[in-house]
Amino acid sequence: MRVAIVGAGNVGRSIARELIAHGHETLLIERDPHAIKSDTVPQAEWLLADGCEMESLVEADLAGCDVSVAATGDDKVNLVHALLAKTEFGVPRTVARVNHPGNEWLFDEQWGVDVAVSTPRIMSALVEEAVSVGAAVRLMTFRRGTTTLVELTLPPTSPVVGRRAGDLTVPGGGVLVAVVRDDHARAPEAETVLASGDELFFLIEPGSVGDLTALFAPSPL
Repeated sequence: MRVAIVGAGNVGRSIARELIAHGHETLLIERDPHAIKSDTVPQAEWLLADGCEMESLVEADLAGCDVSVAATGDDKVNLVHALLAKTEFGVPRTVARVNHPGNEWLFDEQWGVDVAVSTPRIMSALVEEAVSVGAAVRLMTFRRGTTTLVELTLPPTSPVVGRRAGDLTVPGGGVLVAVVRDDHARAPEAETVLASGDELFFLIEPGSVGDLTALFAPSPL
């Protein structure tokens, strides 16, 4: 897979290292010559260029990339790059970093963003996930906002405790994708019997999260 990353700061370089470690071809695009530190990620291609200029993106052969990641510290730059990548170069998958939570609503399909990654939201979600039992915690939204990854820890009073995973119907056509028990993740099978304290991970439509909580962890009367 070929991946272009706009923004070669700490975030962009870290993403590049991870992708290269997994065998992906990676191009880092950076407009600030002082930020070009090719010795820090020598396996990557480097291009001194503006990720929001058409000529630069043609030079980068963005149309030949499978994924484009906008990882700069400027939300405006990330939005413009995602829009160009999707509409002008037909990149199949675009990922954009959200720096300021107040701008998160902009990062959608109208701006060519397939996946928006908000660091403040992810951190707050992880805090909630660590302390919440019986409450659905939204970890990430993707597929242009139509699907969200949700975690829910089953309380002892949950009506699904003791039931088989195969007998459950997740609201809104959602899917139970993983069960974490005793710090071990496993793919749920039809015969998996749910227990108190299980961490359940669902892929579900955002509008069905409330129904999910009502079914798996209803509030006591």
